Amino acid sequence: MTALSWEHFPHDADIGIRGFGESINEAFEHAALAMTAIITDPNTISNIEMVEIACEAPDKELLLVDWLNELVYEIATRNMLFGKYQVSIRNSSLVGQAWGEKIDILKHELIVEVKGATYTSLSVQHNDDGTWKAQCVIDV
Repeated sequence: MTALSWEHFPHDADIGIRGFGESINEAFEHAALAMTAIITDPNTISNIEMVEIACEAPDKELLLVDWLNELVYEIATRNMLFGKYQVSIRNSSLVGQAWGEKIDILKHELIVEVKGATYTSLSVQHNDDGTWKAQCVIDV
């Protein structure tokens, strides 16, 4: 396992996210966790309710944006925060689960509202050391 699972990087008024992993699935999971960390501390979220998410895209980069934007949609429509993710990618399809709970303003210190994942700095890379990196900029 890579020492670093996710990080943020600066980008003008928005926030860049990177997820790292031993597999592309893990990199996508960690990218989602990085996005959660823009909204609130992921450690404050109790992972008690699971939501299924599925999406398809013609390439891995667009699949990352679709995955993250599906999560933004679920956050907004279900009024939930997610702190744990599991992803399975096969060819151009992603099936994932997100675990979390309803937003509680007394429990979750909300930092910013995420509007969506963008194509800016979009990259999904299989590195020479066998690890994966998935990144993009999040519109806040």
